[in-house]
Amino acid sequence: MILAIENILSPAEAEAFGEAAAGLTFGDGKATAGRFAREVKANDQAERTPEAEAMLNLIRDKVAGHPVFASAVRPRAFTPLILSRYREGQTYGMHVDDALMKGVRTDVSFTLFLSNSNAYEGGALEISDTFESREVRLPAGSLVLYPSTTLHRVTPVTRGERLAVVGWAQSWLRKAGQREIVFDLDRAVMQVHAQEGKSELFDTLSKSRSNLLRMWAET
Repeated sequence: MILAIENILSPAEAEAFGEAAAGLTFGDGKATAGRFAREVKANDQAERTPEAEAMLNLIRDKVAGHPVFASAVRPRAFTPLILSRYREGQTYGMHVDDALMKGVRTDVSFTLFLSNSNAYEGGALEISDTFESREVRLPAGSLVLYPSTTLHRVTPVTRGERLAVVGWAQSWLRKAGQREIVFDLDRAVMQVHAQEGKSELFDTLSKSRSNLLRMWAET
């Protein structure tokens, strides 16, 4: 499931984080790439200073606390988030994310955009599957999540600067199909409750959702 979530950060929050990022020290993004991804990665990443860690922890809490993200991902653990910067000419070629990072199995990848889309050209996140490729460019404060099993790349930035936070989550539900079913049930439960209140249908859907989680969740 590929899902865009708007307003993880408000416009004011995204702007404030972007301004704070300008005062951080950035190094070569190859430092966190795997053996083969390093060959196609050309970007900058914020060094892990106390200031950067504090900023990224705040963003992680915002992401984890968003109800749509929580429903779609069912996060059990996060890898350390990365603040990435792409300047003119920089890119990240086609790759798949490492299956394990810092002892965390990567089930879901996500990119939270901090730069307004009119502040740069190029720099789209291109996600490929066996049928087609999709290019994603979202407003500042919005996030896209997608299975970590997919091939993807960041197209070259041709003007301006692209600033984003990237991260990975291990889900309580290992399989993408299971996560999508539970996500759909979450939406159905909320819609039925809004229309009917705590009805017999609401109770049945809630029971099914809970029992699927009980059946599938890895503890």
